[in-house]
Amino acid sequence: MEQRRSNHYVLVREDRSGTDPMRTRSAGDDWPGPEYRVSVSFRAPIEFVFAWCTDYTPGDAALENEAYQRKIIERTPRAVIFEDLEESQDGWDWSRAVVSLHPPNRWHMDGIGNNRDVMADYALSRLPDGRTRLDLRWKRRPHVPDAKRRTKAEHEASSTRAWKMFASALEKDYVRSRSGQRLRKK
Repeated sequence: MEQRRSNHYVLVREDRSGTDPMRTRSAGDDWPGPEYRVSVSFRAPIEFVFAWCTDYTPGDAALENEAYQRKIIERTPRAVIFEDLEESQDGWDWSRAVVSLHPPNRWHMDGIGNNRDVMADYALSRLPDGRTRLDLRWKRRPHVPDAKRRTKAEHEASSTRAWKMFASALEKDYVRSRSGQRLRKK
């Protein structure tokens, strides 16, 4: 079920028993478990980085060598809603994300899924020489026991690898945009 509140989409999820609806979540809510953090820098200005990072497309999986399928449900100047679907050894992994955009330098994501829920905050800051830093903080709440549970360090290392792949693609697109070449289709 979706709710709309103060020009931001929020997700509300009912637990599997149907008796205790989860509260609407925001970055300030207390979720159990660690908070994950990743920082990555881009050789591109903040305006380009914000636009590129928040331009969610069905081609995003290829940027991180993943196999999920992405469907964009809705896109407005202040929000993007998308669903990802991926086949796994245990069946299907489905998730829906609601991304609230706060230009020029922040966005927030609330995601629900059959295996985990996640909330993430993304903040961009200007660096010298026209570069930009992304600071990403997120929490996850698994719904099913994870036989091969990864540590906090493993989650952060995996996310760092993915964001380094994104950085490479973003920087190539930025160079193309400056030389008048056509940008890559995600």
